[in-house]
Amino acid sequence: MTFTILVIDDEKNIREGLAAALELDGYSVRQAANGKEGLAQIDKGDIDLVITDLRMPGISGEEVLARVTTENPGIPVIVLTGHGTIDTAVEAMRKGAYDFLTKPVDLDHLSLVVKRALGRRELEIRHATLKQEFDKKSSFESIIGKSEKMRRIFQMVQKVADSKASVLITGESGTGKELIANAIHNLSPRKNNPLIKVHCAALSETLLESELFGHEKGAFTGAATRTRGRFELADKGSIFLDEIGEINQTVQVKILRVLNDKRFERVGGEETLEVDVRVIAATNRNLEEEIRENRFREDLFFRLNVVNIHMPPLRERKEDIPLMINSFLDEFNRENNKSIRGFDARSRAAINRYDWPGNIRELRNCIESAVVMCSGAEISLEDLPPTVARAEECDVIQIPMGTTMEEAEKVIIQQTLASNQGNKSKTAEVLGIGRKTLHRKLEEYGTE
Repeated sequence: MTFTILVIDDEKNIREGLAAALELDGYSVRQAANGKEGLAQIDKGDIDLVITDLRMPGISGEEVLARVTTENPGIPVIVLTGHGTIDTAVEAMRKGAYDFLTKPVDLDHLSLVVKRALGRRELEIRHATLKQEFDKKSSFESIIGKSEKMRRIFQMVQKVADSKASVLITGESGTGKELIANAIHNLSPRKNNPLIKVHCAALSETLLESELFGHEKGAFTGAATRTRGRFELADKGSIFLDEIGEINQTVQVKILRVLNDKRFERVGGEETLEVDVRVIAATNRNLEEEIRENRFREDLFFRLNVVNIHMPPLRERKEDIPLMINSFLDEFNRENNKSIRGFDARSRAAINRYDWPGNIRELRNCIESAVVMCSGAEISLEDLPPTVARAEECDVIQIPMGTTMEEAEKVIIQQTLASNQGNKSKTAEVLGIGRKTLHRKLEEYGTE
């Protein structure tokens, strides 16, 4: 990679001489005649190393060093001075300088110092890149899916994570809304601060207000001490309000005030508290219908729904099921000390045909049950819960006695393809063969 070096010196000849020598070493070099110009260049970005004179009119090299080490701690600073003393050198190093050189500068020595400093800079950049990639991967690792709908959701999450915008995640129960909230927080600048979760449907109306905003001692019967609320605990972080459609109008008003003004009072208190909280909400209700029925405030809906992420039900992304069942199988094999290899054809067919009204949560419970019940090397139809197993009976391929193996294979492939509405990926998965094999067979049958 090509590094960019900024040389700051009020003496033109020295500045230009250093720039020419560094350019011969293959670096991109920018120049600044004083500390003010230098800081302006640094603020624009793309600077990998700063070489600054220590004594300059206006903003000194010491101030430049202090600003860089505070605001851009990854950028090494080499300090130059014509007034070199041991005390000055020690002080510059103590304040964060990478190295300290006296004028006139030995260009060969400077070249070595620059090379070492940029070597460390390159390692830091690579480490930061790897960490960012790891953070992204780990943020999505619990969300399984390669379908087009899930790819679009992953892209939305990455775009919205860096912002401060409120996010409303909608979708049926069990579709993974909480996992998306986790990913948004973990990819955001707030990731090192708390993500506080509140399941609104699990709390009574009176308890929910106290839970969200806290209460003062004596605010109600049983309030023996002052208690901080979830919004207060989430300061500088994020709060996830699950099932936001379940809250009453009184709490809705207080949440709206936090979103608008970032202020609230504890229950029974008069002190106004200020917080900086990113709100992520989720619901399985149609909030627009709730608004028409006067059960949900329209102004709160608009403040929550700045960005909407809709989680599709599992029946609309069945191509993700094979990934999920394999992942769940690995998980429950470990938990139950089993070594089940996979699923036989009939169990796979039933799992793919079932509509999963409980979505991912129901699928996960199904695989856990099947692992517990399975006593063989593969999960069979008999190991599945009855409601799921019955789905396999919906489509039966009948092959008359005396049919050749070649003809039977053709019937099975063609009827399975028809059952899957022509979806070749799903057909190949159900049959346990590769897509290339399926295409070749269909070409042989003249049905490609």
